[in-house]
Amino acid sequence: MSPLEVRERLAVGLEDVGDTRELPSRAPKGPWIVEVGSHDASHVCELSPGQRLTVGSGRGADLRVDDGTVSAAHCELRVSEDGVELVDQGSRNGCYLGGARIGRAVVTVREQTFVIGRSTLTIRVGGEVAGEATATPSIPGLIGGSAAMRRLSHEIQRLARLRAPVLIQGESGSGKDVVARALHRLGRPQGPYVALNVGTLSEHLAQSELFGHQRGAFTGAVSARPGVFVEADGGTLFLDEIADLRPELQVKLLRVVEDGRVRALGGGRELSVDVRIVSASWASLEERVRLAQFREDLYHRLGVFVVRVPALRERRGDLPALALHLLRRYEAELGPKALAPSALARLLPHPFPGNVRELASVLYRAAALSDTEWIEGHHIALATPGPLRVELSAADARRLLDDHRGNVSAAARAAGVARSTFRDWLSQQGQRLTPAQRASVGPPDRPGA
Repeated sequence: MSPLEVRERLAVGLEDVGDTRELPSRAPKGPWIVEVGSHDASHVCELSPGQRLTVGSGRGADLRVDDGTVSAAHCELRVSEDGVELVDQGSRNGCYLGGARIGRAVVTVREQTFVIGRSTLTIRVGGEVAGEATATPSIPGLIGGSAAMRRLSHEIQRLARLRAPVLIQGESGSGKDVVARALHRLGRPQGPYVALNVGTLSEHLAQSELFGHQRGAFTGAVSARPGVFVEADGGTLFLDEIADLRPELQVKLLRVVEDGRVRALGGGRELSVDVRIVSASWASLEERVRLAQFREDLYHRLGVFVVRVPALRERRGDLPALALHLLRRYEAELGPKALAPSALARLLPHPFPGNVRELASVLYRAAALSDTEWIEGHHIALATPGPLRVELSAADARRLLDDHRGNVSAAARAAGVARSTFRDWLSQQGQRLTPAQRASVGPPDRPGA
């Protein structure tokens, strides 16, 4: 069993073939929410104290799953003071946690995701049922019906028709560009959409790329060229990796954002532009401002609204739908492919530091290795996860710590980083650990632990 599977098993009391372990833990207070993620739909319901709920594909199931690999009565959920108990009902394809098939599990943490057939079953502490059951708006490019994606979809829908700048924050590969395009398509579909990765701009050409230049403005300027602000006039300008924008350009960008006027290099007059600015960053701009690496006034101008794109590990229930969407991209080259339950069970516990971009690569390799329509578990090759390229703000670190009742080790696992890294973040942000929290950190991290 891999260290990752061991960590998954520590989240619940498990009963496997000939192996029963009950781990004492105080279950969080409900209400408990059950969320099923399949290849084409998402179902959400609430569990009441003392309730028993059957999950399956048959007509008699309390929570029906449209998945041919899910048995008619696949598993049963039982709510008690100890948490939510999942019991396999003799299903054909079984229930999996961390890649291991289980017969029984008692969920005692705030969220846990299982594999049933080719679908996921997430049990978590939720909020109001009305908010959970709200239909997901149809947002172009967004795949998945998990709670995290429903929140993101509603946020995009609210902000799309506004003119105010939007800052999109999220890890590399999580889909920030998809959110930017969705904001444009729903808000300014008739205008142009122009994207520029400002982190790759060279010092020599940066100002020309942004604001344009006149003929003869510098050596090699043999003809006039409009900058991206002029090209995006009447539409949306997406500035990716905004945290890496050079300091001298931050000043010039601030001026354009404030008055909506640009002057090309070598030009004598300014042009007014009507541009909706959407920027994106994997790094926390709040932290960059605190470290004097990003202008505070520009941050407040660009971040009138801030949208956070969830990491893939925060929406594991979307894996079936995402996998189907990605595999369809490769159908012309590799033929129709589908995930077998064993493949989904192998994918689910992986932290995916590269997010959707990493998932796409993993599925492409697996599809190429499979000689049949089915991608099995042994076709899935996952890289050993390295350090995640994330920066937590003080608010996010505190939220994770609160969600895990002050347990630093659990909060670090949820963030996908080493305990020492999470502890350093708290220290950098001036947050002192209580004696109980220091004790929860445990011994220093070891490779593979």
